[in-house]
Amino acid sequence: MPATSRLAPAKINLTLHVTGQRADGYHLLDSLVVFTEAGDRVALDGGGPGLRLSGPQAAALDGEGDNLVLRAARLIGAGDAGLALDKRLPVASGMGGGSSDAAAALHLLAETRDLSLPDTAALMTLGADLPVCMAAPAPSRMRGLGEQVAPVGGVPALWLVLVNPGQGLSTPAVFKALSHKQNPPMPVELPRWPDPAALCDWLAGQRNDLQAPAQALVPAVGQVLAGLSAQPGCLLARMTGSGATCFGIFRDQPTATAAETALARPGWFTAVTRSSASVS
Repeated sequence: MPATSRLAPAKINLTLHVTGQRADGYHLLDSLVVFTEAGDRVALDGGGPGLRLSGPQAAALDGEGDNLVLRAARLIGAGDAGLALDKRLPVASGMGGGSSDAAAALHLLAETRDLSLPDTAALMTLGADLPVCMAAPAPSRMRGLGEQVAPVGGVPALWLVLVNPGQGLSTPAVFKALSHKQNPPMPVELPRWPDPAALCDWLAGQRNDLQAPAQALVPAVGQVLAGLSAQPGCLLARMTGSGATCFGIFRDQPTATAAETALARPGWFTAVTRSSASVS
């Protein structure tokens, strides 16, 4: 039987290289992306047309009106489908929450209503993160504006601590604050990593080019990164997306759990989670 709900996993940019800016203002990216067991959940709802919200982060979406999930439902031809969203990821947090929610809705509606999934061009009308979120939970490389998505092999599962300081960041504002927009991409051929330590050694030579401008706009990002880096067992700390969520990669679950306990603050979002590995 088709599933009646679907996880909308958090999207984590292990790298995010800004490689250029087009004449129309859109930025070109090169990013290694993984998805986690933590996320929102989208479900079919029998309460009539529209979207019903619940969950600890639902209040941030109250009054939003034309939610991305509803736009996705219309895009696939499901009209004002009856859907429910259990919102657990903070909004405007760099984890692709809205795009992941929309991708989960598209998969769920396609499966249960025998509808065809939109092509990449149509997905991009909903947002640059939609194509990569449609590929979840597989680790992927996203390039261009986000429309070029390819699976990446040899990515191990990772124990992650996610920390958001309770402050949203505007993606356009972060890009506007980025002073250098022509930066090197990742290598054309990516290596295969036998374990998290090897991956983190490689990641240390890569970047999130939006981290510095985000930290300038929200200094708490630096506080979070310093806190993560100081925890025992932390192999790497970095910001994801345009922030303000940061992640620490930890050597095992016990050190990750201890780190989350140490970093918990009133008003902060924290979570221990695990990312999906490559299938090959």
